[in-house]
Amino acid sequence: MTDDLPAVRCTGLRYAFGDNVAVDGVDLTVRPGEVFGLLGPNGAGKTTTIRLITTLLRAPSGVVQVFGVDVARHRMAVRRMVGYVPQQLSADSALTGRENVALFARLFDVPRGQRRVRVDESLAMVGLGDAADRLAGTYSGGMIRRLELAQALVNAPRLLILDEPTIGLDPVARASVWRRIGEVREQTGMTVLVTTHYMDEADQFCDRIALMHRGRLRALGTPAELKANLGRESTLDDVFRVITGDDLESGGGIRDVRAARRTARRLG
Repeated sequence: MTDDLPAVRCTGLRYAFGDNVAVDGVDLTVRPGEVFGLLGPNGAGKTTTIRLITTLLRAPSGVVQVFGVDVARHRMAVRRMVGYVPQQLSADSALTGRENVALFARLFDVPRGQRRVRVDESLAMVGLGDAADRLAGTYSGGMIRRLELAQALVNAPRLLILDEPTIGLDPVARASVWRRIGEVREQTGMTVLVTTHYMDEADQFCDRIALMHRGRLRALGTPAELKANLGRESTLDDVFRVITGDDLESGGGIRDVRAARRTARRLG
């Protein structure tokens, strides 16, 4: 492997749940070191694509590579390179912050002799060193999201994947999470692949954006390029509306709604 290989390369990626085609022939390349935004309405195929990249689902057709490593053939090697913060909360409120991160260190098979140092470093990276021994149940919503970021960072991943990392957070907490993401990226040079429904976040923090709709990529470019295609003074919200056609019926089902509401309630 070399650093000039794409962080992620998907070719002809397809996945269906029964008769519902969630990902339909996706070709996608994420460059090393960039913040790449994968946008689209609920049900567009974003989370399914992420699960295929992170080895949580097996693609029946198409190829996925992470830094040149084939996901289907070398699942464990890929998992060692990836940190993943899912949309649903993964922190245990009955454990301390340190215990949560230590649990993920074991799950990621961080060598025993390195675990304590890795846990401390991850907590420090997200600004939770002083709160590490408090129960996670006492954390604010923003702190919880930063704790989950620490969990994803404990194996020192080359690729960090964030699925709706700021869902349910107030503007101050959202800014805090993104500030920590930026700081970690600056320290490590890692690649970040993120999904979000907040167009202002995508516009401000993403180097490039892909817009998905009905399982397919509909647009790709920098935020400035996508806005320029619509003309003067356009916004990413405008781009989103044009691509999706304001088709509210295409959104995710009741499970998506319930998951989003549960996450928002738990984050306060």
